[in-house]
Amino acid sequence: MSITDTDWKSLEVEQQGPVLRVWLNRPERLNAISPVMLMEIGDLFSALERDFDTRVVVLGGRGRCFSAGADRKGPEPEQQIPSPRSDRERRWLDQVGRRACQAIEDCDVVTVARVHSHAVGGGCCFAMACDFRIGSEDASLLVPEVDLGIPLTWGATSRLIHEIGAAHAREVLMMCERIPSAKALAWGMLHEVVSAEELDAAVDGWTEKLVSKPELAIYMTKTQLRGYARRDALGDASETDGDMLQRAMTSNDAAGRFSLPKK
Repeated sequence: MSITDTDWKSLEVEQQGPVLRVWLNRPERLNAISPVMLMEIGDLFSALERDFDTRVVVLGGRGRCFSAGADRKGPEPEQQIPSPRSDRERRWLDQVGRRACQAIEDCDVVTVARVHSHAVGGGCCFAMACDFRIGSEDASLLVPEVDLGIPLTWGATSRLIHEIGAAHAREVLMMCERIPSAKALAWGMLHEVVSAEELDAAVDGWTEKLVSKPELAIYMTKTQLRGYARRDALGDASETDGDMLQRAMTSNDAAGRFSLPKK
């Protein structure tokens, strides 16, 4: 079954020639991130490895914002995934967020984030995992994890350092303050900022330019950039992000801030 024929529960997918538009599609919850959404993001972007007709993927959010972050109220039953049957399965599920962001970053197809209004927590992680990020003037990015009593995981800390530098990443992660579009542009969290009315046209402009480039050269260049970004790494500390998140969410600092599934 093709990506566009799949019955996605939290995403909406549109194929427009060589451009695939992927929408976070929980507008009634401000596209809050559910376990199903994480699983579907990972599955979709991983599947693009063998989709040779798609040249660019645009990731956006339906409704009032890109994404309000984790669904802290607890998602409805259809947005849950089955309870783990073993400790090994639980550990695998604890890494589902990391795998989703890694799938976006490792996607062989060039990715463009269409960011409007809020991109909070995991939503910010999704955007930062994309190759290019185009935002509206009302866009703001926020990583509130420390204020919620947990560290940023999903492998996103190293990605943020690589994209915007350690000094800016330290401010984003520790101060937990909203980064408005102008500052996000200056720091490299966004590549272009336009008015809300011009956002779709700006995204289309980027996709058209990318599609017009020689296909193999673009693919190889993305592979080069990904490889050089990791050249100094002796190991990947984010392998234990799921363990760290699980421990932090059961700490006294995080108590009452999340609705956790029962074991």
